[in-house]
Amino acid sequence: MTSWADQWDTGADPTPRRGSSSGSDGKKHGGGDRMEKTKAAAATGLKKVKAGTSQGFQWIKDKYHQKKNGGKNSKQGGGSEIAAGY
Repeated sequence: MTSWADQWDTGADPTPRRGSSSGSDGKKHGGGDRMEKTKAAAATGLKKVKAGTSQGFQWIKDKYHQKKNGGKNSKQGGGSEIAAGY
């Protein structure tokens, strides 16, 4: 059985080229600053997601306890006041 490329590709396969920015060890150099910025942005974003998720779960717990206690406004724990109007 032949592959799709064997059936339809009439040109020769290109030869692999060696990158101009690679050193003798085969690793690309440069752009390390971008990687650090990306890591920092990802870490900051993850912290924001974690904080928002934590606040959301606390809000759900507060609503559950309010409903369970008959709608009394007794807070159990230190919940967030951000979503108090919902």
